[in-house]
Amino acid sequence: MITLSQKEDVKPICPHCEKPVDEIWFRELRGTFGKRYIYFCAKCRKILGVSHRKGFWMG
Repeated sequence: MITLSQKEDVKPICPHCEKPVDEIWFRELRGTFGKRYIYFCAKCRKILGVSHRKGFWMG
């Protein structure tokens, strides 16, 4: 089993620019059948991840 530990004293590092992640920017992507969010590094602006699709009936 993998243990989950909360760490407030450690900052994650961007896998692209390798700088500490102090802030994450996001942008909403809208389509015909719902919306997603794209998350990116505030320093290098490279994509860190994309949310799962949220359908129009889910808000």
